[in-house]
Amino acid sequence: MRTIQMTLDDELVATVDQVVKKLKTTRSAFTRKALRNAIKQVNVNQLEKKHKKGYGQHPADKTEFSVWESEQEWGDL
Repeated sequence: MRTIQMTLDDELVATVDQVVKKLKTTRSAFTRKALRNAIKQVNVNQLEKKHKKGYGQHPADKTEFSVWESEQEWGDL
């Protein structure tokens, strides 16, 4: 694990300090988790953009998914 230095505004640090106190964790642990979540979200956004572009270039045929309609189960509504 590496130690890094970051510059944050005072209001953000104060808010983080309040949150970590409530969560009974540390700034470092909270920041690691927040960064991991942010990276995951960036990856999801990139995949969604890629899928949207792909379907824009090659739209789904109206019958493409009809073969699966009989497999749908909606349960007891």
